[in-house]
Amino acid sequence: MANLPKSALLTETNMALFVDYYELTMGQADFDSSQNAVCTENYFARAIPQGAYLIAAGLEQVIHYILNLRFSEDDLAWLQSSKSIPEISPNFVDYLRNFKFDGDVYAVPEGTIVLPNEPIINITGRSIDVQLFETYLLSIMNFQTLIATKSSRIVNVSGGRICFDFGARRAHGRDAAILSARASFIGGMSATSLVIASQYFDIPYVGTLAHKFIQDRPSELGAFRDYAMSFPHNTILLIDTYDTIQGAKHAVTIGQEMRAKGQELRGVRLDSGNLLELSKQVRSILDDGDLKEAKIFASNDLDEFEIDRLLKSGAPLDGFGIGTRLATGATFNPISGNGGVSALPGVYKHVEKIKGDQTIPTFKISNDTAKSTLPARKQVQRFTDPDQYYIKDQICLWDEIDQDGLLIPIVKRGELVYDFPTLKEIQVQTQNNVSSLPDKHKTLDQPATYPVTLSQKLENLQQELINEKQSNVS
Repeated sequence: MANLPKSALLTETNMALFVDYYELTMGQADFDSSQNAVCTENYFARAIPQGAYLIAAGLEQVIHYILNLRFSEDDLAWLQSSKSIPEISPNFVDYLRNFKFDGDVYAVPEGTIVLPNEPIINITGRSIDVQLFETYLLSIMNFQTLIATKSSRIVNVSGGRICFDFGARRAHGRDAAILSARASFIGGMSATSLVIASQYFDIPYVGTLAHKFIQDRPSELGAFRDYAMSFPHNTILLIDTYDTIQGAKHAVTIGQEMRAKGQELRGVRLDSGNLLELSKQVRSILDDGDLKEAKIFASNDLDEFEIDRLLKSGAPLDGFGIGTRLATGATFNPISGNGGVSALPGVYKHVEKIKGDQTIPTFKISNDTAKSTLPARKQVQRFTDPDQYYIKDQICLWDEIDQDGLLIPIVKRGELVYDFPTLKEIQVQTQNNVSSLPDKHKTLDQPATYPVTLSQKLENLQQELINEKQSNVS
């Protein structure tokens, strides 16, 4: 039997009530009317907040939730006493008390590039059961996919320079900080400043020092000397507390003292000011002090656009610490002046039900075409050119292909059948995917739209259902 890694245990002991109210009211009504047929719900993203691709992330936590969801007696007692659901029946309480998912989950592995409207997760099970997962699944998948994608974009423009996650203190809460570190590592960050994320996920953790450390001492030089004494093998000095140029000169003094002891100053960090001009001046000071190997790291409201601007302008920067705009998935584009809500519009929709021995595709029609859905359980085929670059995807009906679809079995009949890779392996999966995506889809300004088509069978089915619905209405 396959096992989930310990990192999946990032969850409260009991999260069964992490549901929106309507998931319970629908469940009660379904139970009362004996409407609990097997159906399939499909998770997908309607659009991409920024750029031309997404990196799927969060599956590990979702599967842990699905397989371990149990309603405790305290949960059930609270539900029965709550004024919000005074009509909840003892029989439905018993249904929840005995809940255990026994259906199937197919999904794309984490680190896979996905596009709008493509199925990312298919969950098949009893109707009451699968709807209980909606809120948790959307919360986890939408957030981690957003952050993994942002991280990938940042790493891509950094041109091989090292990138760190510094976003915990600006994340939207405790869980967001921890899961942001996970997702940003999937996207390509080399390490995180958040130590607990390393404990959970075995992500390398890093850090330098704060302005407070320097302000606590009589002099900046003395502060640098104290820090170098304690961390001689990993000394990176923050040089902008008072005067960045003077701070760089003090760093040279420390670097020369360390060299005399057989040690080496690893680098300096800039956290404010004109990073372009300051990095050039600091590089000159370090080089003149015979510290050509010392790196210059930058932080302070960085994202892919600012990093791209700095590097194209010739900033001699060797690495970046990215905080606010990574952990929140900020979408502002200074090139176009466009911005938007930092959220991924992922949804979880009913696409198929089984009635007797008949499988019935379902879908949603809307005057707002962006809110319409594709019917039936679906699979995705990815096509490549002779050099293994991705050239197009096709969304097709589930039974159109026997193998090589992007969605693979994760859970079958309630049992885990997938061996989750390590987070480092997922990061490599992301790197391989992004490397296979042509550069025209990765540019920051007006990236080319990656082609996604529907199979002829899926198009025919969709049109057939639309015609049927319209005839019934008329």
